[in-house]
Amino acid sequence: MRALYSIVCVNSGSLDNVKTQKATRQQLGFSLIDVLITVVIVGILAAVVYPSYQAIMRKNNRAAAESYLADVAQRQQQYLLDQRGYASDVSALGVPTPAAIAVASGPPMTFSASAAPIGSQASDLSGQSLTITNTGARGPSGAW
Repeated sequence: MRALYSIVCVNSGSLDNVKTQKATRQQLGFSLIDVLITVVIVGILAAVVYPSYQAIMRKNNRAAAESYLADVAQRQQQYLLDQRGYASDVSALGVPTPAAIAVASGPPMTFSASAAPIGSQASDLSGQSLTITNTGARGPSGAW
């Protein structure tokens, strides 16, 4: 065991001459253990946070698709009032179309719009597409 303090007596007759010297250890940087502990802590935090981040991004992408489809439905309703029929193409509505959106024309006076999940979103809702019709029916149930 190493002593942290050493007492040196210069004159044994006087307490004023007693000097205490603290043993110091000079540290110039981080040890390998310090760095490894930091890396392990950051790794654990990343392992916990990353799946949550992915889930949030999936929800945000789904919300964006739902918002887009609601906009298309609203514009289809306005097109119906103006033209007495639904548009067979989204470009006629003046809505920029993402690649994953498909609008299918149905029998007269109906429409159906769907958004298919792509990329990392493909696992969301088991790959089912979000859909909306002229009646306001939305699918799949529980996804909206």
